[in-house]
Amino acid sequence: MLDTLLPFASNWLASMWADVTRYVIFSVGVWLVLWVALAIPLAGRKIRDSRPPARQLLTEFATSIRSIAIFSTLGLLTFGLFRAGWLPGPYIAKSWGPVWFWTSLVLMIVAHDAWFYWTHRLIHDRRLFRRFHRRHHRSNNPSPFTAYSFDLGEAFINGVFVPLWMIVVPTQWPVIGLFMLHQIVRNTIGHSGYELFPARNDGRPLFPFLTTVTHHDLHHAQAGWNYGLYFTFWDRVMGTEHPEYLKRFAAVTAKKPKKDKDSELEATSRPSPA
Repeated sequence: MLDTLLPFASNWLASMWADVTRYVIFSVGVWLVLWVALAIPLAGRKIRDSRPPARQLLTEFATSIRSIAIFSTLGLLTFGLFRAGWLPGPYIAKSWGPVWFWTSLVLMIVAHDAWFYWTHRLIHDRRLFRRFHRRHHRSNNPSPFTAYSFDLGEAFINGVFVPLWMIVVPTQWPVIGLFMLHQIVRNTIGHSGYELFPARNDGRPLFPFLTTVTHHDLHHAQAGWNYGLYFTFWDRVMGTEHPEYLKRFAAVTAKKPKKDKDSELEATSRPSPA
């Protein structure tokens, strides 16, 4: 019995360690870079004037670790199937070569965006919201630590995507690692509170197919809009993109830091030379 359980325990701990490490590196890293080191230079890109209290950040961190534990537990499903020889997908994917390696990664990201959009809209139903999604929206003013701050049900919905994908689509294990890396990078940046995406000269996003920080920040501010995770496609097609999204994005990318505004005011108040 012990010989049977030990590999599962070892896999669970390894998965926990990998996901916690990624979460800590990027949540703490994004917070330190944007909120501390570059807070003054990037003041013009701050979406909201206020900052969430320290208590919120600690709660988000603890809840995110709990979500990662759920992800790791769900990962035992694919580990068990693979160990029993009932999950040939990784072997099949490897035999398809490097082209499929990168293609499967792109397809997984696109599929996850669709999964997230539709499940996200589902748990915004008033009959499900309190039980599945309330925890995440308690972070009305989000931070990088909000990334995995989920209720138990939402953590399950988000975590079960990877096992289902691997059962249906031949995918190598390293692709899963890259997918999780992409996911946490986009998630922590998307909750960072600073608009980091570039704008065109007319104020529109340079990459309009990608969700920006403003896009998701609007969802936390007004929950009935902007359900997408990586791409704006589903929100546009389904009419759920916030009507003022582009205006808000243009406004925050055009903002100047207070120091620059003060310099301009000082310059205009100086007497002109005779």
